[in-house]
Amino acid sequence: MTALDLSSPVAVVGTGTMGQGIAQVALVAGHPVRLYDAVDGRAREAADAIGARLDRLVEKDRLTGAERDAARARLTPAESLDALADCALVVEAVVERLDVKQELFRALEDVVGDGCLLATNTSSLSVTAVGGALRVPGRFVGLHFFNPAPLLPLVEVVSGFATDPASATRAYETARAWGKTPVTCADTPGFVVNRVARPFYAEALAVHELRAADPATIDAVLRESGGFRMGAFELTDLIGQDVNESVTHSVWQAFFQDVRFTPSLAQRRLVESGRLGRKSGQGWYDYREGAERPGPHTAPPAEAPAYVVVEGDLGPAAELVELIREAGVEVRLADGYGAGRFVLPDGGTLCLTDGGLPGAEDLVHFDLALDYRAAARIALSASAGVRPGLLSGATGLFQALGKKVSVVGDVPGMIVARTVARIIDLAFDAVARGVATPEDVDTAMRLGVNYPLGPFEWNRRLGDTWARDLLSHLHEWEPSGRCAPSLALHRHAAAADAREGTPS
Repeated sequence: MTALDLSSPVAVVGTGTMGQGIAQVALVAGHPVRLYDAVDGRAREAADAIGARLDRLVEKDRLTGAERDAARARLTPAESLDALADCALVVEAVVERLDVKQELFRALEDVVGDGCLLATNTSSLSVTAVGGALRVPGRFVGLHFFNPAPLLPLVEVVSGFATDPASATRAYETARAWGKTPVTCADTPGFVVNRVARPFYAEALAVHELRAADPATIDAVLRESGGFRMGAFELTDLIGQDVNESVTHSVWQAFFQDVRFTPSLAQRRLVESGRLGRKSGQGWYDYREGAERPGPHTAPPAEAPAYVVVEGDLGPAAELVELIREAGVEVRLADGYGAGRFVLPDGGTLCLTDGGLPGAEDLVHFDLALDYRAAARIALSASAGVRPGLLSGATGLFQALGKKVSVVGDVPGMIVARTVARIIDLAFDAVARGVATPEDVDTAMRLGVNYPLGPFEWNRRLGDTWARDLLSHLHEWEPSGRCAPSLALHRHAAAADAREGTPS
C-alpha cells in the first residue's frame, strides 16, 4: 500500500490552529486541499491565514513564488461537507468531544466514497471509540500531528481496534510522503508521547509538592543537568496548564485511575486560580509586563577538597573521575565493591542517588546528568542533619569542575534520576503491551517532545538494571505504587542479572 497520489484531494475539517497546520502540510506537499468548518466564514478566514503563512515561507526562501501561487490555487474553502465528496483523505481536527467527532464522521460517511481514508487528529480520545460509529471502521485511523504541525516532524499513526492494516499503512506512507516522520502505535491512552511523557511533568510536580525545590531550580536542573530543552514548569506554562492537566487527567481516567498517572493537586489549584501560563499572563512564572523571573537556587562558592577517594563501581557517574583529575583534584583509587562512591578527606561520602534518602550525617547524594562533562549544573541532596563541612566540600568539588550547584531537599531519587527512570519504565511497559516498537518509542520521544535521548537509548547508556534498581528503592520510600517498576522492566533487568550472574 503506497501513499496517496498527489492528485488526490485531501480535506481538513476544523480550521483552528491544528487544522490550519495540517492543511498547510498537505498543501505544500502538493495535494489539492479542501477546508471545511461548521462556522460560516471560518474556512475562508483559515484559507487567508494559510496564504499569509505561505507568503512568509517565500520571504524566508523556503518556497518560491511560483510554488506559493500553485499552492494557493489548490486551496479551496468548502461551503458544505458535500464539497468533500471526491476526497481521498479527510482529517478531522475539531473539538475534543467524542459525541461531536462521532457525529461528524457519520455525516462524512454519507458523503465520501468507501475508498476514502478517514482520520482523526485526536490527542486524548480513543481512536477506536471515535471510529466505532462508522459503517466501515476499517478505513478509520488516527493521525496525531504535533503543534505546530508544519514545523514538528512527528506524526503518530494510530490503529484503532477495527482499523484495517492497509489503512494504517496508507496513512503512514502518506505522512512520510508529506515530509513527516511517522511512527505506528496501537490505540492506547496517550498513544506513545502523551503516555510515556507523563513522568516528566509528574516528577517535577512531586518534587515541588514535597517542598524539596522551587520551580525555577527544578527547571534549571532538568535543563542544565538532564539535558532537556525546557524544564517541566516552563514547558507546562507554554503548553497551557489547563491543556497539560487535561491530558494528564484524560490518561489517568482512561487507565482506570492507575496510580502511575495520578494528576497533581498543585497543578489543579493553579488551573482553578486561572493561572494557565503564558496565555493568561501567569502560571508557575509571571509573564506580565515588568515581572522579574526568579532564578534557580545556586550555592555560593565553596572550597574544593584536596583529594577524593574512589571506591566501587560509579556506573553512570564514572566519567566524573577524569573530570576531577582535570580540575586538579587528586584522585585516589581504593578497592571497593557494589555501588560506587567518592570519599572526601573528612570521611564523608558522595554518591549518585540510588532512589533512597541520603539519611546519614556523612552522606550526600548527587543527581544524574545526561553528560557530566557538558552539564552546567549539578543538584546535591542531603539530610537536614548532614555535617556542614561535608555539604560544603561536595559543593566545592563540583564547582571545581565548572558546575553550578543547586542544593535541594532530601527527596528520594532527586530530580533528573527519578524522572528518567520513570520515563524508561513507562516506555518498557508500553512496548511490552504492544503499543509500539522500541525504535518508534525512541523516535517519538525525541521528535515529539524534544528529549535529548529516547528512553531505550537512555537505558542502554545507564545500564539494564539502573532504572529497575532506582525505582525499587524509590518505591520503598514512596510505597503508593506510583513509582514501582513495571513487570516489563523487572523482566528486562532480571535477564540482565542472569547474563551477569547476579542474583535478582
